[in-house]
Amino acid sequence: MTAAIDPDQVQSELHRFPEATSLPLVVYHAVFVATGQGAGEVAAESYEVLFARNGWGGAWRDDIYRYHHFHATQHEVLGIARGQASVRFNGEDGPLVDVRAGDVVVIPAGVSHCSEDASDNLMVVGAYPDSGIVDIQRGTPGRKPDMRAKIGKVALPPADPVFGRQGPLTRYWSQRITSPARDAPGPD
Repeated sequence: MTAAIDPDQVQSELHRFPEATSLPLVVYHAVFVATGQGAGEVAAESYEVLFARNGWGGAWRDDIYRYHHFHATQHEVLGIARGQASVRFNGEDGPLVDVRAGDVVVIPAGVSHCSEDASDNLMVVGAYPDSGIVDIQRGTPGRKPDMRAKIGKVALPPADPVFGRQGPLTRYWSQRITSPARDAPGPD
């Protein structure tokens, strides 16, 4: 399950939040497809190996908090190992994104997220490009203006957590947003 993954075979979805960050949130759909008994455990282990191989450490397994929170000092990746969830990004008026087993969400520092609905069997693997101390801030950065400067200082990760150094995230995030844009499909 940790074989090379072709970015051209994975559908991408971008969401932009210029009021929070110049980096887009990236959703990769169907990165892993595991079926049968124990599939969630196999997927979780595969995510842990994949993320670590690409320099994203401090892995944990849990679900997604049911309150809005963000990280001011770290980017975060979430691999959906089992189940499904509807996650609200960037505050109460932000988009609701449906994710399911096999999907990966890369969340830039400063973008709040909150699970609004989830299956009882949801299992998520999370990790960070710098496995140092991870801060959890309740609410959204817009309600905490002092956080904007802190968020702006977070370094770009050395690699895409799924596809490595040459992955689409590297391209998406090297072209920081200078003006609001619409959602964009695909890795190109």
